[in-house]
Amino acid sequence: MATPSLLLLLADGRFPAGAHAHSGGLEAAVAAGRVTDLASLEAFLAGRLATAGLVGAAFAAAAHRAAMPETVGSAHPARSARPEAPAGSAARSEALARLDAELDARTAAPALRAVSRRQGRALLRAGRTIWPDAPFADLPATPGGAHQPLVLGLLCAAAGLSRVETATIAAYGTLTGAASAGVRLLGLDPYQVQALLVDLADACDGTAADAAQAADDPPERLPAAAAPLADIHAEIHATWEVRLFAS
Repeated sequence: MATPSLLLLLADGRFPAGAHAHSGGLEAAVAAGRVTDLASLEAFLAGRLATAGLVGAAFAAAAHRAAMPETVGSAHPARSARPEAPAGSAARSEALARLDAELDARTAAPALRAVSRRQGRALLRAGRTIWPDAPFADLPATPGGAHQPLVLGLLCAAAGLSRVETATIAAYGTLTGAASAGVRLLGLDPYQVQALLVDLADACDGTAADAAQAADDPPERLPAAAAPLADIHAEIHATWEVRLFAS
């Protein structure tokens, strides 16, 4: 049976999946002069939550749904639930492949697609070690590996977390990585940055709830919120020879 500690462990930036190496686009935004202080950081985080946060959380929740089809129609499956038997592997593989393709279509910047798959590989290494019986083999065998939200969905299902908890971890991660990067890039007071995250907590929970509910829809109808400026920043950032963060 899953406990709240598992949710905390998977949401922790110290979980060995390499999240600490990414700024969520903040490094390029700071260099462009678009984020300069606490107020502009808050605006950046709110925008990131409404776009990449919502999309990533919805796809993570949908991958969780694919791993635990007995929970269809319920964002709060029983904690004792576990991924279905291998007999459902073909259907699960098909569902995950559709999700991967749809998320690829929603990620306009090649640099961001590469980052998502790189983070997926890192998370998959941790997941296979911790939950070796999880159906990670059903992830699509795409070049570069599966997108990170899909791996997260399967990992959370293996941990016995609910769909809402899965979406919460995904949404929370889009905030905390960039917020931590803000402390390093701008020299902000870490206490004030934490207070900012507290102020955004309700929005994070609301985004997670919306994402978990959306996961009942077909992959083609999942959220597609976009941030063109973030795509441009990602492509520019990928050309830098010297940078503090990988993205």
